[in-house]
Amino acid sequence: MKKIQISASILSCDFGNLAQEIKKSEAAGVGYFHLDIMDGHFVPNISFGPPIVKKVRTLAKINLDAHLMIDNPWLYIEDFAKAGADIITLHVESYDVKQHDVNTIKTTPRTATRIKREDLKRDIAKIRSLGKKVGLALNPGTSAVLLEDFLGEIDLVLVMSVNPGFSGQKFIESALPKIKQIRSKFKGLIKVDGGINAETAPKVIAAGADILVSASYLYGSKDYAAVVKELKGERP
Repeated sequence: MKKIQISASILSCDFGNLAQEIKKSEAAGVGYFHLDIMDGHFVPNISFGPPIVKKVRTLAKINLDAHLMIDNPWLYIEDFAKAGADIITLHVESYDVKQHDVNTIKTTPRTATRIKREDLKRDIAKIRSLGKKVGLALNPGTSAVLLEDFLGEIDLVLVMSVNPGFSGQKFIESALPKIKQIRSKFKGLIKVDGGINAETAPKVIAAGADILVSASYLYGSKDYAAVVKELKGERP
């Protein structure tokens, strides 16, 4: 039986007690910290940048995954690597060939049908050259077909099961066949982010996920360890 890991999205934790939250999360059995990096252009929210990642690195003992929900990610890869991210996850939609109207950001989630493939290959190689692991993320409206030529070059696929930007959203069921499709062709790690709870966790695990991202479901609870066990499907 494969080992399921929980990746805690610290955007939902109590930032006023960040050190304590990180310590409690690790003690609860969290395997990764998921760092949601948002620029207010790629998604309709703004979060934090390399200085916060650098601080988390000084506090955390486990791996940090910088999830770059940003435009022009190539400008910031080296900054996040230097800040201490172990995994840098790029969105394929950041490499879309078409221009996006920023005025529709709050109403139209990003999708892609054609991407700048050479640019993405360049940035995958850049992350590798910095000694970091590489992830590629897909929004709900983007086909997994766009990933196929890159699966041999990356360590992780992040399947978004909500449209990114805010925690606490409802799980999008169409993520399940996408996970299965990727699993049939990819031997690396599959991570799922969005709407993960006691009801949806078994579904994504059955579909082939290895890592489940938890944000408000974890940090809104009183017992982090119990939530981690619940999401992993472990007996209390």
